[in-house]
Amino acid sequence: MRHYLLLDDNRAFAENIAEILRDSGDSAIVVTEGAEALSLAKSTRFDALLTDMKMPGMSGAAAVHQIRRVDPGIAAVVITAYPGESDLEAARREGLLAVLPKPVPLQLLLGLLSGARRDGLVALIEDDPALADNLTEVLRVRGFSCATARSVLEADQLSMVRPFAALVDLRMPGGPDGEALRRLKARFPELPVFVITAYPDIAAEAQAAAGVFIKPFNTAALLSALEQAHASRLSAA
Repeated sequence: MRHYLLLDDNRAFAENIAEILRDSGDSAIVVTEGAEALSLAKSTRFDALLTDMKMPGMSGAAAVHQIRRVDPGIAAVVITAYPGESDLEAARREGLLAVLPKPVPLQLLLGLLSGARRDGLVALIEDDPALADNLTEVLRVRGFSCATARSVLEADQLSMVRPFAALVDLRMPGGPDGEALRRLKARFPELPVFVITAYPDIAAEAQAAAGVFIKPFNTAALLSALEQAHASRLSAA
């Protein structure tokens, strides 16, 4: 049985989704205020949080931030009718499994929730938007969430999240080759880091890496390495 926390000021909407989840044999609790969701997260271990973005009081982005402080391992899915709002970018930086529109595509949502991994957050540091988006989608299909950065400065801002592994391009804007990797390892010394690079000649910068993948790399091999890192984390917990 999986346990879900649903936060939405439209209780009828959330209860409809919760009822479908319960019919599948899972547990789903509905709350309408961020403070109540935070209180529950302190006492109950949920597999995933499903939250609206625009709500009175605590926004969905603030709820993700506060709940992750007490339960860093929870997966988070945001649903919103306002995809352009600024708070959404803040939530993305903390690592989301997905952002879905309203009305929500129900089958997609159910599939994402059923595969969502606890402690499945990956830090993805890559300045190529197309590759970053592609990797984010590939990881999402496997139940992993992504917190992304596209410069050395943005990589520094990942200090607020707790990933189980990282994918890092060695050549990033805002610093010399390998700078993002060095800063990430300084912040998370024990973090398994997998280097992705198009420049084999600078791969020596990756001495502290768990693995090096030269672009264009074998995505299946990268996913296998991440699966092993995640399984190792769970077995050590």
